[in-house]
Amino acid sequence: MLGAIGLDEGQESAYRALVALGAVEVPDLAHRLTLPVPQTERALRHLERQGLAAQSSARPGRWVAAPPGVALGALLTRQRQELEQAELAAARLAEEYRAEAAEPAVHDLVEVVQGASAVAQRFRQVRLGAAEEVCALVTGRPQGVPGTDDEAQDRVCARGVEHRVVIEREVLSTPGGMREASTALARGERVRVTGEVPTRLVIADRRLAVVPLTAGGAEPSALVVHASGLLESLMGLFEAVWRESLPLRLGASGSPEESDGAPDATDLEVLTLLLAGMTDASVAKHLELGLRTVQRRVKGLMELSGVTTRLQLGWHAYERGWVAR
Repeated sequence: MLGAIGLDEGQESAYRALVALGAVEVPDLAHRLTLPVPQTERALRHLERQGLAAQSSARPGRWVAAPPGVALGALLTRQRQELEQAELAAARLAEEYRAEAAEPAVHDLVEVVQGASAVAQRFRQVRLGAAEEVCALVTGRPQGVPGTDDEAQDRVCARGVEHRVVIEREVLSTPGGMREASTALARGERVRVTGEVPTRLVIADRRLAVVPLTAGGAEPSALVVHASGLLESLMGLFEAVWRESLPLRLGASGSPEESDGAPDATDLEVLTLLLAGMTDASVAKHLELGLRTVQRRVKGLMELSGVTTRLQLGWHAYERGWVAR
């Protein structure tokens, strides 16, 4: 808990023990912490430099804790001041960067990132840096790039950043694919499905994009594209795929909600997945329903719509607003 003020686990344990005991000698403290005496001494010296501990003037060889309210308060105040200074420095650097990038050179418009960790970090940075919107294409084919970072997604969505995501139909059939799609929808993301996505792509605020360069067993690398004609082309690619994709709608599992003259929540789940290109068997598996249950629900939807084929059912679903393009 005190790592934010520069204490590691051993140093924090030593300070907590000092607070609890009031005063203690090094061997006794080392025994209590189950640490070697030299390591315990180093921890105490670090606490001393931080103003959290001191050697007893009354009894040499014993250590006492500084009052937490005073000592920790001073450290927290210093930490806040350092953070404020760092924020000011970051703002100045950002201003300098914007001024320098007002008329960027051609070689500054794109950046090649190599290595798995560097690519993963850049995808994460682009998502976390978004202020208004994140647009993403997700392919089911391995491309040597990281998958969705749930922690980063949660943090960005919590700030109110809009997400539009198109996933390849194959993703829904992969282990955990349906769970990840459900998690994305629960976060408020708008998710659509299509038969094939041309490439993995992330675009933040229409000003920065990341797209993989390698696939298969090659070393992961990616292209970072800044505001330019190339970025506009990538945005156009995303919008084209988005327009031609089907919305994914997944309801909460449980008892269906009945309604007069309209499909219930489970009916809409079945219909949406079928329109996304999944088979009856795949729908039954993902929704944990029996195959005959799925087929019976489809038949009921056809009777409700007054149609005789599934193609007509899909057209009717759009006309009635049960699903939307």
